[in-house]
Amino acid sequence: MRITAEMQSWQNILIIKLGAFGDIVMAEGVFHDIRMNCPDTRISVLTTPTYKKIFERCPWVDKVLIDPRDPRWRLDLMLKLNRQVRFDDFDIIFDFQRANRTSFYYRWFVKKASWSGMAASCDLPYSVPSTAKISVQEEFAIQLKSAGLTVKHTLFPDPAWFVDDVSDILSKAKVTEPFVVLLAGASAGRTEKCWPYYDKLAQKLIDEGVCVITVPGPDDLDLCRTIPGIMLTGPHKYLDFFQLAGVLKRAECVVGNDSGPSHLASHLGIPGVALFSSHVPAYRTGIERENFTCIEAEKMDLIPADKVYNAIRKYF
Repeated sequence: MRITAEMQSWQNILIIKLGAFGDIVMAEGVFHDIRMNCPDTRISVLTTPTYKKIFERCPWVDKVLIDPRDPRWRLDLMLKLNRQVRFDDFDIIFDFQRANRTSFYYRWFVKKASWSGMAASCDLPYSVPSTAKISVQEEFAIQLKSAGLTVKHTLFPDPAWFVDDVSDILSKAKVTEPFVVLLAGASAGRTEKCWPYYDKLAQKLIDEGVCVITVPGPDDLDLCRTIPGIMLTGPHKYLDFFQLAGVLKRAECVVGNDSGPSHLASHLGIPGVALFSSHVPAYRTGIERENFTCIEAEKMDLIPADKVYNAIRKYF
């Protein structure tokens, strides 16, 4: 690893990653690489309240700043966020959200800090050819290399530090191993991401003697009640991110939509299948791994239950 003179001058780094859950999982290797390149530098992250606990646990981060994502027309609240960011006197800011909102932050926050991202006129820009068929992780790697960093972990996120011991949760729910996890939910309102045949797949697995569990989020309770098997809700109604990771780590295999939990399962090394409609190409997400594949169709209802069953049959 080559540490440049510029990197040696970085005493205080800010990484912007506001969400969502799957995007944070996909970016785990980015945080690891920045820590690897800058082992003695203070690294902070600006995120939203939902993901505060994730970054407080993250071994690559020293401090968590919160962006409530207030309306930009609320200048009083923007000034409050501005003061929070400028108080820490950052040397460089890495924008891995790369959205219109964070480009606004570039114009609003930057005082002396360098800025790595896609904001117009920033001093550490990067570009990707519009014709390039690359994953988000490959794009992250280009951004890091453009800032002079060595890349080792970005292409291979490893969220093993998410995993909690869930033996008591599984025992109380009478879950028997081996089991298959069906991740039937998606972000609220994203119906184009939801496969409609989880009930048929679950019943087929149960008929084969396989233990099936679902793990609902707040928006998935009604859906998961329609799927045969054990609906795992844990001691506090819903499993948190770390309990979810613990359950996935124990699974024989996983079937899920294009959702944060599916990305978590993939990068934890769990065998499985993710189901995609044409809303986004699967290659773009980087979810495919050695034992984790994808099935794609124009619409989710064009993927038959038997096709998914046959794709996972070898895992149990």
